[in-house]
Amino acid sequence: MHGKIVSHEELDALLNEFALDPENFSAQARKLAKRFDRQRRDLEISDPQSWQRSAPESVDRPSTDSQLRADIDRFILIGREPEARLARRIQFARIRLELALETADLDFEDLNGGKGSLAASLPGRSKVNCEAFPKVCRRWTEWHTLRTELVERNLYLVLINVERYAHTTAGRADLIQEGSAALYRAVDGFDWKRGLLFRTYAVHWLNQAFRAYLYNFSKTVRVPVYLQKAMRHVNQAIEKLGDPDASPAEIAKITGLGENLVRTALESIRSTRSLDAPISSLDDGGGLRELLSSSEPGPDSLVSEDISLSEGIHQALDRLSDRERYVIEMRYGIDKDHEHTLAEVAGELGVSLERVRQIQMRAIGKLRNPALRKVVDPYLNN
Repeated sequence: MHGKIVSHEELDALLNEFALDPENFSAQARKLAKRFDRQRRDLEISDPQSWQRSAPESVDRPSTDSQLRADIDRFILIGREPEARLARRIQFARIRLELALETADLDFEDLNGGKGSLAASLPGRSKVNCEAFPKVCRRWTEWHTLRTELVERNLYLVLINVERYAHTTAGRADLIQEGSAALYRAVDGFDWKRGLLFRTYAVHWLNQAFRAYLYNFSKTVRVPVYLQKAMRHVNQAIEKLGDPDASPAEIAKITGLGENLVRTALESIRSTRSLDAPISSLDDGGGLRELLSSSEPGPDSLVSEDISLSEGIHQALDRLSDRERYVIEMRYGIDKDHEHTLAEVAGELGVSLERVRQIQMRAIGKLRNPALRKVVDPYLNN
């Protein structure tokens, strides 16, 4: 049986008094927590609807992104003083949880695995058996609910700061998920005694989470830190020049980096493409998969034992004119050390960038011929 519930108002009145002496706040809060334990008093657990506006009625079904924004807009923002009171409640609830863990001979690791991880799940990720450790479960729920309130009332920060990474190849939904998880880490590290607003502290954690995700998961091949820095300078130089196909020499002149490093950075900037992605913005057909394979190979399809993939590609390229083949080989790095930009190819041929684009598109159109697709079909259907 639980004793009388301590309301937020009653708890705030006591914690606000302790807050007048910040250095001794933790010690006083610990004494209060022990007294509440002796009195068998539990903390109030707020209904999540209490910090949300009612959902508006909608006839049309919104997109996932629009629905997410609408859900986050429903959370009522919190002011400086209410935020400080909520932060003090969170700290007090954590102290009570720590005392409950000590009594049960558990620690925080046991909340997510270990000897306390026996059966039922709690909000968040706790796996403590609530039948064996009811007090621990109650204290976890009190603490986690307060954390969740502060997180949800600051979720708008995730949407604001994720826009800085919209130009990357990472999925927006994945970044938002990482940011939401980072807010919980920010709550756990937030120190209200420093007088900062939570959002000032949380933005650091959000940017850390976004950058960590981009570094670890956004590319198939992990790029060294020194090269990431070079890539950032190269991107800034390209924006300054206003030419996405600027040569390594031009970029090196602006950045002060070595031309070889610039060339390496340009190579690293290349993103992984899906086989189903359109080849260009002008392409309204299928992606690379359609270009290279045939869903229904004919009887005259080549067999993989009779020809190597390299030979098959060169046979396909032999169907192109000399200029078309040269452009494709240069642009995609076939039999070359690296891929070349439109500007580099244009310089070699002595023609304009637009002319190189036209040649490239004409060559790609020829490679869509079903007869040519059969050349590489065996390698894509094994």
